[in-house]
Amino acid sequence: MRRPLVRSVGLLGRLFAILFCTVVVQFAVSTLLYEQSSRYLVREDEARRLAEHLVIATKLISEQKPPERPRMAERLTTGRYRIGWAPAPPPRPPGAELEDLRDQVIGWEPSLAGREMRLGLAPGHHGGIGGVLRLEDGSWLRFAAAGPVALWEVVGRRILIALFPAAILALIGAALFRRTLRPIGTLARAADRVGHGGLVRVPESGPGEVRRLIRAFNTMQERIRRLIKDRTEALAAVGHDLRTPLARLRLRSDTIPDPAARRAILEDVEEMGEMLSSLLAYLGGDSDPEKPVRTDVAVLAATLVDSVQDRGLEGRYEGPDHCEWLVRPLGLKRALGNLVENALHYGGAANVTLIPRDDGLEIAVEDEGPGIPEDRIAAALQPFARLDPARGRNTSGLGLGLAIVQRAMEREGGALRLANRAEGGLRAALWLPRPAA
Repeated sequence: MRRPLVRSVGLLGRLFAILFCTVVVQFAVSTLLYEQSSRYLVREDEARRLAEHLVIATKLISEQKPPERPRMAERLTTGRYRIGWAPAPPPRPPGAELEDLRDQVIGWEPSLAGREMRLGLAPGHHGGIGGVLRLEDGSWLRFAAAGPVALWEVVGRRILIALFPAAILALIGAALFRRTLRPIGTLARAADRVGHGGLVRVPESGPGEVRRLIRAFNTMQERIRRLIKDRTEALAAVGHDLRTPLARLRLRSDTIPDPAARRAILEDVEEMGEMLSSLLAYLGGDSDPEKPVRTDVAVLAATLVDSVQDRGLEGRYEGPDHCEWLVRPLGLKRALGNLVENALHYGGAANVTLIPRDDGLEIAVEDEGPGIPEDRIAAALQPFARLDPARGRNTSGLGLGLAIVQRAMEREGGALRLANRAEGGLRAALWLPRPAA
C-alpha cells in the first residue's frame, strides 16, 4: 500500500510548503484588497477619458460637411475608442442603460448635456460600453469604448508577478531551513547505523534544541554500548561456568553401571548443552563481530547435507556445485544448520535446494513433516515459542532455533520465509539479496 503524499514528504519539504503558501497567500490577499479598493477609482478615470474623447470627436465631426464626416470618424477611431457617424437616429443600445456612468461623463464635460446621450453595454466588446449622442444638426455620433480590464485579469497578473519574489523568498527560506535541519539528518543516519550495530559519535551542532537532542542521543548510545558489553561479558562468564559442570557430569556418567540410567543422564546433559548453546547464540547475536566475506554457499550447504548423511539420516542437496556470496559464514551456517535440524526432527528428512536468482539467492530447506498451521507461522518466529506445548518436554532447545535464523537473516539484509508445501511438509527459505556493487 502506497503511503499518502503528506506522509512521504520530509520535514524540509513541509517547512518549504508552509513558507511558500504563506508568502503566496499574503501577496494574493493584498492584491485582492488593493484591486477592490481601487475599483471605483478606475471607473471614474474611465468616465473622464471617455468624456474628453467625446468632446473632441463631437467638435471635429461637427466642423466637417456630411460627406466627410464618416472619414473623420474613422480617423478618430483608436484601439480603445470606436467612433461612427449616422444621419438618422441609430437603434437604442441593447440592455439596460448605464445611467450612473452617463452622469459621470456629463459631470466631467457639461457641454455634453442636452444631447440625448445614451450609454449601454457595447455589443461584441466584453466589459465595454457603447452609446450615441445627438449633434447640433440632428445627426448622431456613435461611439464604443473598451471597458476597463477585468478585475480577475488584473489580479491574475499581479499574483503571477508576486509569485516570482515569493518563490525567491521561499527558496532562500528553504536553504536556511536545510542548513538548520542538517544536524537532524546527520542524527537520523547515525541512529540507523546504531540500529545495525554501529557506533557513531555525532558532533553537537545546530540550534540549542537540536544540540540537546544530539547530546542525549550520544549519551544513550554510550549507555546501550555499555549494556551490550556488560551482557556479552556476563554471557561469556555464565557459558564458561555452566559448561564446566556439564563436562564433569558427562565424565561421571561413565561410572554409572546401569546402561539405561547412563544413557538417560547423557541425553539430559546433551540437551542442557544444546539449550545453553542456543541461548548464548541468541542473546549474544547483537555483538557478533563477524564481518561479511565471500563464501562458497553451495559448498557450505552441501557439507551440511553430507554431515546429515554421515549420521545415517535422510538428506539431499540440489543446486550448483559452487556459488560465492558475500555473507557472514558462521552466522549463515548456524542459521542453515538450525533449519536442517528442524527438518530432521519434525519431518525425518532435510532436502536443501540452492537457487541463484537475478536479484538474490534462495536457500530452501524442505521436509515431509506435518508443517505449521497457517495461523501459527508468525508465532513460530517468536523467541522461546513452542507450537505444541504437550511435546515440549521431548523437544530439545528453548524454542530459539527459528528466532536465531531470523536474526541472522536480518543481519544479512535478507529474510526467512516459511510456507507449507502443497504435498505436505514445511518449506523454510533463506533469502539473501544480491550485494551492492
